[in-house]
Amino acid sequence: MTYPTLAVRLPDWLEKFLSRAERTYPTVDERMRLVIELSRLNVENGTGGPFGAAIFDMRDRSLLAAGVNLVVSGNCSILHAEIVAMILAQAKAGTFDLGAEGVGPCELVASAEPCAMCLGALQWSGIRRLACGARGEDVERIGFDEGEKPPAWVDALERRGISVVRDVCRDEAVRSLRDYRECEGMIYSPRR
Repeated sequence: MTYPTLAVRLPDWLEKFLSRAERTYPTVDERMRLVIELSRLNVENGTGGPFGAAIFDMRDRSLLAAGVNLVVSGNCSILHAEIVAMILAQAKAGTFDLGAEGVGPCELVASAEPCAMCLGALQWSGIRRLACGARGEDVERIGFDEGEKPPAWVDALERRGISVVRDVCRDEAVRSLRDYRECEGMIYSPRR
């Protein structure tokens, strides 16, 4: 039996967009606006859901890697924007630990709070800071299933040394979600 190989194909527009993007983003609002734009372009280009994420090296606020939601286009339920960004950042850094010596500290900026799966992955990534735009309830309001998360998930991350900033450019992030819903974008969730 031959097993398939694992390959993640990024949308063609993503590399073109990032080649024109700034290299450093001094403020958290600037970093968030980049990922909200990624989420918007992902929908506009028909390559996935309304979610964007990026990982930044906090020593100089430079972009290390960016990801968009590729669940439908990649036929893979784990290809959330945060996971894609982590995979790319770890490949670029040459290590699974984005908190390793010589790497970072790193910040994950996500257009929405992490779902249950991304929350788990974040804890093992070595990332030291999380900035979120839309809240989980904003995502669920348009029909997505975020999974079961502990009520005190922010406290749990902070106990692990991961600081959390919420509601960064929240109105802009929520607008992107609403636009997706209004254009009747696919709401993909597992069957219950």
